[in-house]
Amino acid sequence: MPLYKTITVNNTTKVLIWKIEESYEFLSDGISLTNHCQKRVDGMKSDIHRRGFMSVRHLLNQAGYTDHDLYYDDKGKPHLKDDKHISITHSFIFSAIIISDQEVGIDIEKQRQKILKIAHKFTPIQEYRTLANDDAVMRKLTMVWGAKESLYKSFARKGVSFLEHIYVEDFRFEDMQSTAEVSFEDKEETYDVWFLEFEGFTCAYALISEKIR
Repeated sequence: MPLYKTITVNNTTKVLIWKIEESYEFLSDGISLTNHCQKRVDGMKSDIHRRGFMSVRHLLNQAGYTDHDLYYDDKGKPHLKDDKHISITHSFIFSAIIISDQEVGIDIEKQRQKILKIAHKFTPIQEYRTLANDDAVMRKLTMVWGAKESLYKSFARKGVSFLEHIYVEDFRFEDMQSTAEVSFEDKEETYDVWFLEFEGFTCAYALISEKIR
């Protein structure tokens, strides 16, 4: 079973990443889904989406949970019945979860040059003009997008704009971490964000900051 990586963020927060190499049938074997989740996976036309969905259930098992411990609210945000916080992501051949006592978010993105074409929709692109080349810009933009996606999942309010309401503090590649803020209507949160790059993918995961604000 290809549990690709486990990251202990702190005493109560863990990230688990899966490399999806198995067939849907293999991943389905021995996994019991709720009626809601069975309907979801049955409605998926893409094989990689179905395999990603099932690989997440294996990650849940690795963390000591089953699909029956998981439920979704009216915004589509996942929760665990023991009141721990969870966030879920899958992209192509990788999936991941983060589980914590605190509010969290996670995202995996494939590194692709096309992100340069949409960057203006989620961040001021002029901030990246000092980077060495297009590859460096692509890597940085993918990190920023992943960070904002993970915060968006955690914050979970309709109407939040990546460009207007989520800010990621600039960071150096060698640091592989940053801080970020989400401010929308009457709610404001500060997060710590970490980055991980592997096999042409970028993972970003965020945790509510414990620093005094």
